[in-house]
Amino acid sequence: MNQMARQVRCMLWHLAGDKASEIAEAALVMPLAFMILLGIYWFGRAFNTYSTINDAAREGARVAIAQTCASGPPACSSPNASASPATIDSTVTAVLKASAVDPSQIITPTTPTVTSCSGAANPCSSTPGGVMVCSNIQVTPPSANQPVCGVSVSFQYPYQFWLPFTSLNMQRITLTTDVQMTGEY
Repeated sequence: MNQMARQVRCMLWHLAGDKASEIAEAALVMPLAFMILLGIYWFGRAFNTYSTINDAAREGARVAIAQTCASGPPACSSPNASASPATIDSTVTAVLKASAVDPSQIITPTTPTVTSCSGAANPCSSTPGGVMVCSNIQVTPPSANQPVCGVSVSFQYPYQFWLPFTSLNMQRITLTTDVQMTGEY
């Protein structure tokens, strides 16, 4: 029995040494390190989603600004026609789907206050998918009494964080993109 008590005392002495403090320190540091890694992951996903929706809007603006036909009749029914809203919408949807972002969650933004180059009352329209397209608008401040005209493609997309035990858990933020591109008219 004496030898058994000596072995127990020896084990307790080893546990009471540095090893026990290392276990206690790890128990305190591991949850904090895990939360930092989880935060990096979710903020990285938010940045990736924002980058994807910005890329989709840029591709939509590129399609909107490109002239569909420059040769005129008889090859084209309307020369220099702009892309249809459905074409712009399908371009944005294709880019979002390619990056595994659900295009059905697009939120249509409010109609922006823009200055039309052609004098139209409301140069903005919403596509069937919720993308706001403003055509033939001043995209930059006019220089030398000549406005720079182009298109604007904008929409919003919801993003939800999942960071347990923080104030950001299940917080929904709205990512907004607005891409303006100048045209050659």
